Amino acid sequence: MTHRTGTTPVTAGVESPPDIATMRDAINRLLDPEAVPEAPPLEAEELETLTLQLRGHLDLLMPEVEEAAQRLPKDNIPRYCALACLGEARGKLREQPSPTPHGPVAYGRRLARVLNALCDHYEALSGCP
Repeated sequence: MTHRTGTTPVTAGVESPPDIATMRDAINRLLDPEAVPEAPPLEAEELETLTLQLRGHLDLLMPEVEEAAQRLPKDNIPRYCALACLGEARGKLREQPSPTPHGPVAYGRRLARVLNALCDHYEALSGCP
């Protein structure tokens, strides 16, 4: 769990910070396949696994972003934006893929986009690059 004192992140206990690089790799697998040129197109089973991975990343990152945002003053714009993004993420997690042929990949991309935004908020709020 990461705590901030002023602008310097402080890690409490033995928990390590979220692995943003791994999260971004999963995001890129869906949103920017050229970023992983050696990766073949996703098969249905791989897409399902990747979607579950994205959901897991969201479950891990959302509390971190919320905690960091809650420490900011109530009238702080980055706080407001991060909390709005959290609401969007919660909505995406409640959704199900459309039964259309492109439904699962579209759903995975929606999760990837909201995870990407939360990664940006986490980095901004925690002072991590």
